[in-house]
Amino acid sequence: MSYKILLKKPSIFLAFITIAVLSFSCSPKLRKGKTELPEKGTFGYDLNFLSKHQETILLKDGDAQLLICPAYQGRVMTSTANGGSGLSYGWLNYKLIESGKIVDKINAVGGEDRFWLGPEGGQFSIFFKKGDPFNLDTWQTPSVIDTEPFDLVSKNEKYALFEKDFSIENYSGKEFNLKVERSIALLSDQEFHGILAINLAENLSTVAYRSTNKITNSGTTPWTKETGALSVWILGMFNPSPATTIIIPFKKGPETELGQIVNDTYFGKVPEDRLIVGDGILYFNGDGQYRSKIGLNPKRALPVMGSYDEGNKLLTIIQYSKPEGVTDYVNSMWELQDEPFAGDAVNSYNDGPVDGNALGPFYELESSSPAAFLEAGQSMEHQHTTIHIRGDEQELDKITQKIFGVSIDQIKEAF
Repeated sequence: MSYKILLKKPSIFLAFITIAVLSFSCSPKLRKGKTELPEKGTFGYDLNFLSKHQETILLKDGDAQLLICPAYQGRVMTSTANGGSGLSYGWLNYKLIESGKIVDKINAVGGEDRFWLGPEGGQFSIFFKKGDPFNLDTWQTPSVIDTEPFDLVSKNEKYALFEKDFSIENYSGKEFNLKVERSIALLSDQEFHGILAINLAENLSTVAYRSTNKITNSGTTPWTKETGALSVWILGMFNPSPATTIIIPFKKGPETELGQIVNDTYFGKVPEDRLIVGDGILYFNGDGQYRSKIGLNPKRALPVMGSYDEGNKLLTIIQYSKPEGVTDYVNSMWELQDEPFAGDAVNSYNDGPVDGNALGPFYELESSSPAAFLEAGQSMEHQHTTIHIRGDEQELDKITQKIFGVSIDQIKEAF
């Protein structure tokens, strides 16, 4: 009896080991030359990558998903409309993130929706110290909007809320004490269909989300035109391509009433073959190969802009809050300014080499709040909504016609 029992136990044990070894050896992740890791360029790849280096928050509604990093000021790093295997829409700086290093000037880790504050240039700048010349050598992104984390307050499957209390000083020596409350919400189909006021075809893949960004003057003195004021500035970094065109509609009318159509001199005048001024629409090259930036003043700007990536049949639409009749926006030009509150409501940046080096490449779609002239305890809120729609060009054409007043073919033929 004991002899039989001894035989049975080892046989069971050996069977278990055999099955485990076979299962282990047959795992696709371990087969020589094969892997189940998602391909680079997919949302699943970026999820795996970011999770290895930072705390990540995943918001999802079926295949519509997005990733947030608290360490990067509650930044939306990327999103997709098609789950883990779907195209990842945000630009990520893999090399910098993987290094774990903090570099000088700006830590351009990427992200589709990042929180910044303006102004960048001028006598009320928060990117230059008093007396410094306005150039790349002295320019420095404040750490609180570059390397310091925001505190996660609450989250669920479709929403996350962050907070940050801090102080910051401008070029003129004014100290601002403020509290930031930033929420990210993944929008339902019904919500963003309402924003677009259009019914989307079922053969289109979509993801949409909104950041709501509230700043409060937590100090004891007001923010005024004499001392300078801050503004909420939201920037989205996206993957460029030779066939990506940025689309920005503008209000038509005489320059005597509305000012110049576009400010295209931020980093030197934009060449004519990279910026086309159409009938109520701007086409700006988003190839990530030439450093350039444009902006529209609040009298010209409309509360929408976007881009089209012909190669991926990907339409991106940005909708943002723009108070009616408000014209005081901080000026971010790199100079001492005659009109420090004659700045832009929207901007777009195309990355490119400077002295042989580039941050990206990427391109940006940016929106700003008005200048926040806040009394002690007062608040201002700015919303920035990102919508990605991918699929059949005939269906996308209906959307661009309605939202931008131009066809897909017109966009494709711009450059």
